[in-house]
Amino acid sequence: MLCKSYNTFFQNFANRTNLEIIFLLQKGQMNVSSIVEKTGYEQSSVSHNLKKLIECNILTVESKGRERFYSLNKDTVQPLLKLVQKHVEKNCRGCDKDDS
Repeated sequence: MLCKSYNTFFQNFANRTNLEIIFLLQKGQMNVSSIVEKTGYEQSSVSHNLKKLIECNILTVESKGRERFYSLNKDTVQPLLKLVQKHVEKNCRGCDKDDS
């Protein structure tokens, strides 16, 4: 169902942990250990959230030996984040006053 797909997609961006991982991966690909270290989240939480992001193709995974490296989908998500950033800078000044 198309509506459910949209809902799932936007829920990934609405989840604070997912969004923090997404912003972190804008800097480049990382493995789970690096993501855990930089976010301070438990490894199990990071892995759980990575799975959701992968299922929606927000992230891509590359295996190098025994390690898996995660990066943003460069075809769709990276351009989308640039567009969102442009929108936020232009239109959302002060929108985060109640953000906790």
